[in-house]
Amino acid sequence: MAGPLSIAVKSYPHTAFLTDPAFTAGGRPVSVDAADPIYRAFAPMVRELRYDVSELAIATFLQAHEAGAPIALLPVVLSGDFHHHSLTRWPGSPEIAPGDLAGRRIGVRAYSQTTGLWVRGILQEEYGLDAKDVTWVTTEEPHVAEYVEPPNVERTTGKLLEVLRRGDVSAAVLGPPALDSAEGPLVPIIPDWRAAEEAWGVRHGTVPINHMLTVRRDLLEREPQVVTDLYQAFGTRIEERKAAEDGPRVRALRFGVTDELVAGLQVAIDYALQQNVIRTPVTVAELLGDFA
Repeated sequence: MAGPLSIAVKSYPHTAFLTDPAFTAGGRPVSVDAADPIYRAFAPMVRELRYDVSELAIATFLQAHEAGAPIALLPVVLSGDFHHHSLTRWPGSPEIAPGDLAGRRIGVRAYSQTTGLWVRGILQEEYGLDAKDVTWVTTEEPHVAEYVEPPNVERTTGKLLEVLRRGDVSAAVLGPPALDSAEGPLVPIIPDWRAAEEAWGVRHGTVPINHMLTVRRDLLEREPQVVTDLYQAFGTRIEERKAAEDGPRVRALRFGVTDELVAGLQVAIDYALQQNVIRTPVTVAELLGDFA
């Protein structure tokens, strides 16, 4: 009898069903790896195929796909949010307008971090600030070992909030968990960011994608019913949550190949190519080829 499926996902309301001992997929039980923070599971997934199924940041998946990793993308969005408010400065630090960040240093956990992808895209699209005109100060390497960072990316030591606090950077990009756990109020740099976020959503017809669900290609090919059962189970919980809650983070959740999912993936691809996060053009149809 086949052993349990290894699954790496964060604990969300729409993933709680995985911890139910009675849940099976294709007759197989599941074993959940509660990596905390979840991005600690991403490098092992793309470098070692450590898990059968894994939550994965969309920027990491784009890079892994470019590198030829045998991982398939399921049309399931596990997390997302608007990100105009993710570009911050330390309280009491000099005020700076988004358009004046050219030539400055901006901190981000990794150049390939998905929140950074969205923020750089916003700065380019709305303020004409090209990613190459900023020095990106990072604290971690990319998840995909084959990826070569642009020359304007530097590595430093310490936590990103400490780098920001000590003034080594003019601003920092923080993902939703880091923003939620920050001690004290950081100052968003983009003015009237709530209205700007909603305007971005109207313009693009989606909420930015952060993390999606991926599966080892050999599992998909060998045991398609297992993947189908998982896919349907995630979809049921996502639809239940969307029916009960509101807000950008819930609106971002997706199940199935919808117009909103296609729009979100297309903008992510466009931004990634602009910023040299990936260097090989790819289509949404290619990414979702297993579910066309």
